[in-house]
Amino acid sequence: MKVLAAVKRVLDYSVRPRIRSDGSGVDLANAKMSMNPFDEIAVEEALRLREAGVASEVVVVSCGTTACQDTLRTALAMGADRAILVQTDVELQPLSVAKLLKAISEREQPQLVLVGKQAIDDDAGQTGQMLASLLGWPQATNASKVAPGDGEATVTTEIDSGLRIVGIRLPAVITCDLRLNTPRYTTLPNIMKAKKKPLETVTPEALGVDPAPRLISLKAAEPAARRGGTMVPDVKTLVDKLRNEAKVL
Repeated sequence: MKVLAAVKRVLDYSVRPRIRSDGSGVDLANAKMSMNPFDEIAVEEALRLREAGVASEVVVVSCGTTACQDTLRTALAMGADRAILVQTDVELQPLSVAKLLKAISEREQPQLVLVGKQAIDDDAGQTGQMLASLLGWPQATNASKVAPGDGEATVTTEIDSGLRIVGIRLPAVITCDLRLNTPRYTTLPNIMKAKKKPLETVTPEALGVDPAPRLISLKAAEPAARRGGTMVPDVKTLVDKLRNEAKVL
């Protein structure tokens, strides 16, 4: 079974985002970038399936600028077999990425596509669902456990009332949640080996996809500063402040 894992290059989770002075978006100049944490979980799950003898090959794919090669090399250092970069300087939105991944999936013919449930930069949480719809494949979202079988997979999802277990037929798309696994660290020897692993570069035009954005960002702004908290002596005072000052009652 071939597994395709999609990864995205995002602002590192430890970095505090800065808004550009003109309000046009987040300033990424000289900022530390890394693999989207949820996508890292997807890669780790693909590698574990291969180590368990379920998967025979793990292919990682990313869409974006040339700098995304660094993210793919990280995935290769984790243990992926080969990588594909869909290179474009166009600002990619979830639908465009889903179309590009659809084209790659049709070419590679994987039995399972693993993606993070969301990216920490836009928090859209749409790409996996759009990809499944475009392919006409079953999907399972927010997976906290994946148990593949003969031509199918059992996926456990955490919901408000507990756990929900669903069965899907392969090929399928699964989006990965935080509790699915803990990604491994990349070692120096594996980082050196990753430099020799194949990394193919294609363009959206070669895949027959127009990645032009359909949404326009009007403005980006810092969230409003939070007011300081105050201590109240009793419940009566608390209710009075909620009603008359906060006006939430």
